[in-house]
Amino acid sequence: MGLFSFLKEKIVGKSTKQKDKYVAGLDKSRRNFSSKLKSLASRYHKVDEAYFDELEEILIEADVGVNLTLDIVEATKNETRIKGITEPTQINELLVDKMFVSYVQQGENIINEITFKENGPTVLLVVGVNGVGKTTTIAKLAKRYIDKGKKVLLVAGDTFRAGAQEQLKVWSERLGCEIVTGKENQDPASVAYDGMVKAKQSGVDLVICDTAGRLQNKLNLMNELSKIKRVISKEIPDAPHETFLIIDATTGQNGVLQAKAFKECTEVTGVVITKMDGTSKGGIILAIRDELGIPVRFIGLGEKMDDLEEFDLDQYLYGLCLGEEK
Repeated sequence: MGLFSFLKEKIVGKSTKQKDKYVAGLDKSRRNFSSKLKSLASRYHKVDEAYFDELEEILIEADVGVNLTLDIVEATKNETRIKGITEPTQINELLVDKMFVSYVQQGENIINEITFKENGPTVLLVVGVNGVGKTTTIAKLAKRYIDKGKKVLLVAGDTFRAGAQEQLKVWSERLGCEIVTGKENQDPASVAYDGMVKAKQSGVDLVICDTAGRLQNKLNLMNELSKIKRVISKEIPDAPHETFLIIDATTGQNGVLQAKAFKECTEVTGVVITKMDGTSKGGIILAIRDELGIPVRFIGLGEKMDDLEEFDLDQYLYGLCLGEEK
């Protein structure tokens, strides 16, 4: 049994609510991707070089990334030769296999949820450029862990963007959690310091620290993030324990470039993909994993507060490639 068929059976045992979210959230990407694959298969009775050339174009247009696309297509070609496969629909099944393998070969043992320290607060640093949905994602993460019974503190470290602190303050009031804010244009590191002091005094479980969303030159970005991390670790040893990079799925390959810039400036432990429901190019998850080796930990599949889901590779591939099938 190939992975294509295995996924169908495996997904049956998953939560219907989560499965439906993935299917709905990836609807635009699936309609774009699957329709092109089906059209390609319908135009070829047997696969040849022209078929594979068109397959490459489909994957690249889906934002899978050029390098990974070439690897996937080459691996698919090799297996078709070895197994003597010429039927286009079977090639599409192999394609799902290769997409799955391309992701897990970077490391299978991924824990998406935040692992909490036994003693003292766990610190999550959140980075990303302006406009990617950083503030809303912080609120969704806070709600997720509040709902799990954790005491959460927000630290509004983006002191440069007008309204950023006010937005996060509104969310803290709605969620019923405390927040530490600073003055406009205040040094973000000093706000982070106040946040860590407050966290220790209040006995919180999780501190979510926002940062400025300006994509400056790499030196300035590196210096700013390094300073914040030094201040945090001085107050809470080994912190930050997690650094999540927020990427807007609709930005496509620009999102991959952003991820590369941030990875060069700080240790990123996970990516959160937002606005997945708003893009028709769902391959960005595979591209980020391939080019940076960083796992996608959470995925935004809608605008509601509970639409931030733990990333599930099976659900993702099912939603991207198979979800329309009954």
